[in-house]
Amino acid sequence: MPPPTAAASPSRTAAKTTLEPWRDPQAKPYVRVEKVTKKFGDFTAVDDVSLSIYRGEFFSLLGGSGSGKTTLLRMLAGFEQPTEGRIFIDGVDMSGVPPYERPVNMMFQSYALFPHMTVEGNIAFGLHQDKVPKAEIQDRVREVLELVQLAQFGKRKPHQLSGGQRQRVALARALVKRPKILLLDEPLGALDKKLREQTQFELVNIQEKVGITFVIVTHDQEEAMTMSSRIAVMNRGYIAQVGTPTEIYEYPNNRFVAEFIGSVNTFSGRVIESAQDHSLVRSEEAGCDLYISHPSHIATGTPCWVAVRPEKVTISKDQPMGGEPGRNQTQGVVKEIAYLGDVSIYDVELDSGKRVRVTAPNVTRRTEMPITWEDRVHLSWRPFAGSVLTE
Repeated sequence: MPPPTAAASPSRTAAKTTLEPWRDPQAKPYVRVEKVTKKFGDFTAVDDVSLSIYRGEFFSLLGGSGSGKTTLLRMLAGFEQPTEGRIFIDGVDMSGVPPYERPVNMMFQSYALFPHMTVEGNIAFGLHQDKVPKAEIQDRVREVLELVQLAQFGKRKPHQLSGGQRQRVALARALVKRPKILLLDEPLGALDKKLREQTQFELVNIQEKVGITFVIVTHDQEEAMTMSSRIAVMNRGYIAQVGTPTEIYEYPNNRFVAEFIGSVNTFSGRVIESAQDHSLVRSEEAGCDLYISHPSHIATGTPCWVAVRPEKVTISKDQPMGGEPGRNQTQGVVKEIAYLGDVSIYDVELDSGKRVRVTAPNVTRRTEMPITWEDRVHLSWRPFAGSVLTE
């Protein structure tokens, strides 16, 4: 649970809720999913999901294969109907509303471009189907081509474009119809790593310019963290946690979220102190007591886990200075080292046999590593670094 924050001034609070409407109890969701369940025979793909998405959000449905994220997106689009529950878009119940009458457009992972059409033809196709006047079509196509920085490629065919350019054509085709909501199904999955990272920022910039609500499905944690205003982490058909990228990463509310988002060390133990400003967990596995400088609201004696991210752990051959001996300080032997250029990853075996991962930045260039295999090392971390989890 996030630590309490100091009271903000009314003006700062108003500015924050404007940028983060989910914090405003008076704000109305733009998309409201109410107790939605989707079954395929005996299999439950989406299980009693409720969710609120606000106007102008870049919202991610994040999960592994079979988590239900794509099924939920398809229900928003109207390609699937809920077995139970209802979906509202801009206050309108979408029950029985076919896909072509919904104020949404969908961009598929395959892009689904027509190979025989030019870029302009692909983008204009939906407008022709809607019988939009020719002059307006030309204006809207030109406008969206400039938006995605493809103005000079309008006469080319899809096979004459790179993967990143085809991705932007598919995005332009979806945006040109000016939907209230754009649904994106793994839109960057076909791109290589470097291009995918570049395109993530392009998508965010485009979304901010057009102001349309984006809902994206992805299995890529880094992608969701980079682009999203908020993330819903899905697991086996239910939503495990909804929050901003910072909340999801720094304050996971269960072990699944902690382990699914990035790397994490989890230490089993039991709560021995539970106060208003801290929690204390005794852990034989960690080889020390674990002090957490925010409340867990978990009763004393409760079995739990403490999650600590690898980059929060300091590794040293020397006894750490400061702190309280026996709290957030342990020892072990280095078993594996991975040098990744900007960081090194150390796999340390504690005296209990527990393996701990430590990520340390390589801030200096060095010909010899100060810590190497089979070195005995001290590990420590600050009181704010841990999160107490009970499930």
